[in-house]
Amino acid sequence: MKPNYRRCISCRRVGFKEEFWRIVRVFPSGKVQLNEGMGRSAYICPQVNCLQAAQKKNRLGRSLHAAVPEALYQTLWQRLAQSNPQNQI
Repeated sequence: MKPNYRRCISCRRVGFKEEFWRIVRVFPSGKVQLNEGMGRSAYICPQVNCLQAAQKKNRLGRSLHAAVPEALYQTLWQRLAQSNPQNQI
């Protein structure tokens, strides 16, 4: 079985699907959430630089064709802080 490759919307790095966080715009509700659901998806590296650029330049919103709530960014920052304590700003 072929591995699943994805590309980070921020740094454009290609890697295995498991290396990225998945953000989904669920169909048909249009709600944006993490990891689960069927619909349009975007992938981002779990790194400070990628998350900063995605938030500053609205890369998630443009990729998903939807408004990304601030609470989702806060959740991603918390997840980043928990997974990599040395990467805190």
